[in-house]
Amino acid sequence: MSTYNPPTLQELALDALLMNDAIVSSDLDHLPPELFPPLFLEAFNGRHTEILKAMVAAWPFPCLPVGALLKIPDVEVLQAVLDGIDILLTQNVSPRKLQVLDLRDVHQDFWDVWTGRKDEVCSAKTGNEKQVAKHIPRYALRQRVKVVTDLSLCVRLQQHQTCLLQWAKQRKHSLRLCCLKMDICHFPVEIIREILNIFQPNYIEELKINTEQVLSFLGCFAPCFGQMRNLRKFLLREIRWITSVRGVLPFADVKNCAAKFLSQFSKLNYLQYLSMYGDYFSSDNMKQLFRCLKSPLESLSMTGCHLSNSDLKHMSECQSLYQLKRLNFDSVVLPKSCSKSFRILLENVSDTLQILKLESCRMKDSQLKVLLPALGQCSQLTTVSFYENDFSTAVMKDLLKCMANQSKLFNEKYPTPLECYDHEGYIIPHRFSQLCRNLMDILMARRQPEIITFTTDICRYCMNRCIYDMRPILCRCWQ
Repeated sequence: MSTYNPPTLQELALDALLMNDAIVSSDLDHLPPELFPPLFLEAFNGRHTEILKAMVAAWPFPCLPVGALLKIPDVEVLQAVLDGIDILLTQNVSPRKLQVLDLRDVHQDFWDVWTGRKDEVCSAKTGNEKQVAKHIPRYALRQRVKVVTDLSLCVRLQQHQTCLLQWAKQRKHSLRLCCLKMDICHFPVEIIREILNIFQPNYIEELKINTEQVLSFLGCFAPCFGQMRNLRKFLLREIRWITSVRGVLPFADVKNCAAKFLSQFSKLNYLQYLSMYGDYFSSDNMKQLFRCLKSPLESLSMTGCHLSNSDLKHMSECQSLYQLKRLNFDSVVLPKSCSKSFRILLENVSDTLQILKLESCRMKDSQLKVLLPALGQCSQLTTVSFYENDFSTAVMKDLLKCMANQSKLFNEKYPTPLECYDHEGYIIPHRFSQLCRNLMDILMARRQPEIITFTTDICRYCMNRCIYDMRPILCRCWQ
């Protein structure tokens, strides 16, 4: 016999409300707050736009995290939510219960709790809501509703973005409009300026720029960048289109664009994370960058560039780098002459550095030998990676003896010694297994490694690597 489970009173009440598309916000005045989230979810999933509009205006909690539900942009639903804010703005109620409309893809926990997907006690103000609310000045809570979003601007505006921006532009004096994260990819500077006229740049905490003409873009973008006073994370990446024909700027213009942009770093007092991908700044530019940094960085990442001895010298003298927790050089060409300056940099960060990645730098034995004393001082290391560097077995042994004393290390990645390759650069399987096992024994004589791998360069035929992880795992060519 099948068991019949009759609907609960709550389910019957929600169904009755959902059948009334003519509902207005005043009809919800006596609805218990705990029914709002499940009703909102049902209305959202059923695309009951009139009910959504009324619910936004009557929302009983400080934050409405609707962005967690809008994973796939829906212009009609978004417009209903925005219309609900318009109704709220016309109500002569003080203070308003709804203080933050969050359009970011965060706070999924709020919906999971209210719909019973998480076994937690329901709360009218979750920890995530408190995190949003902390961005709101007290006077703003009394004056204006805050609309929080992230913007991903790629090539051209999407339909839902146009909808939001047009709405926000007309109401920017009655709302507090905040973009916390902006991702720019090959997007016109002129439109970015218009957007930053609506969403004030001083609220942006994370900025990613992917562009083809790096210096010309940055020269035009510099005034906007300097206004991002609360920026904490900045990532810059050069896009290289194979089929594009790139114009070449005159040298004087290149120098002016770079100088104009880099000077803005002196205005960023909260920057903690800096990542640059590409080879577009000269040594003079790098000197200016490290002189302009004002706040202590926690993370510095540089990929695909050449660093001169002068660059490393300026880095070693930059006090804003003395508290680094993460240092990543990936495919960075390090000339032999810079080893001493690099060693000084490592010594300066030895008390704080937790993650060190020197991958695909093609460093030689002589360079690593200079760095070993400084590496031995980095007592806080938890993760190291030395993939794709050219070290002999003898120097690898010295490196592992140095790392064996690092008690906090739990993730270690090392290159395969040069002796594992033949004269044409192909791996010699039996030698690979034997040498890696010997190197592993050096570490295990001092401590038990958590995660450790020895890895070859990428095989030119199968595009895989041979890996030694307590046992050899050969690429497809040797299987």
